[in-house]
Amino acid sequence: MSLTTTNLDGILPLLARGKVRDIYEVDDKTLLFVATDRISAYDVIMANGIPAKGKILTKLSEFWFDFLSEVPNHLLLAPGSEDLFKHLPAQLSEPKYREQLEGRALLVKKMKLIPLEVIVRGYITGSAWKEYKKSKTVHGLPIDADLQESQEFPTAIFTPSTKAEQGEHDENISPEQAAEIVGKELCDKVAAIAIELYTKAKEFAKTRGIIIADTKFEFGLDENDNVVLVDEVLTPDSSRFWNASTYELGKSQDSYDKQFLRDWLTANKLNGVDGVKMADDIAIRSKEKYVEAYEALTGSKWTE
Repeated sequence: MSLTTTNLDGILPLLARGKVRDIYEVDDKTLLFVATDRISAYDVIMANGIPAKGKILTKLSEFWFDFLSEVPNHLLLAPGSEDLFKHLPAQLSEPKYREQLEGRALLVKKMKLIPLEVIVRGYITGSAWKEYKKSKTVHGLPIDADLQESQEFPTAIFTPSTKAEQGEHDENISPEQAAEIVGKELCDKVAAIAIELYTKAKEFAKTRGIIIADTKFEFGLDENDNVVLVDEVLTPDSSRFWNASTYELGKSQDSYDKQFLRDWLTANKLNGVDGVKMADDIAIRSKEKYVEAYEALTGSKWTE
């Protein structure tokens, strides 16, 4: 069974439903992030979900928050903590609510969100490769190196995008355009932090047989205007993970993400169609990819 939506019956106010997470307000300083099993492709959310996907994303984010703890993050209590329910209304300990929250819910500090998708690319692939082939630029940045598809950049680069509303498309922008949105000082600071985090994670992942080709971070500001890491971190939903043992320069790579789903939608001419129900085998194979990524990166066996 997959959980595609949560229903807390108004016990906590629902602030938003994103592509994956339902966000509730606990109090004026605290939010509850609940990762569902929803999955989207081509900017459309499927009618059914990937079993346990939300739990896998939550545990993997928890792992990375700990690994990258030199940068402050918004996490207050992780899903494995029994203390979580002590910070929530007593009714949410009832079985029908507990089963929606256990393993999926993060108690986090409210932050003032920085309105950028902070993307760091270590390898050229996806939309970056398409742009590079046309203009020798990536997000408007001139790239001097003569690169092949899936090649590593000489150094990781900051390639932001706008943070679109639900149902809208994020738009790739240059660092200069990002600086116009949030101010040059904050933009430079966020870019430096993101590249530092990506580089540390990339080097670690290599020891686990995983290449992190690129990733998307999100940041907020606390009450003292310190930059804080928020949302999910280095999951298959926010990153391209490649198997290092099958990496081959000059071609696209298989990745630990929703590629099975994208390929199935394309083959069935369902790209961008609302209300599509995934075939069961596609959901199962997709889950297997998420589990593979989790186990490779954390070194822990996945258990539900």
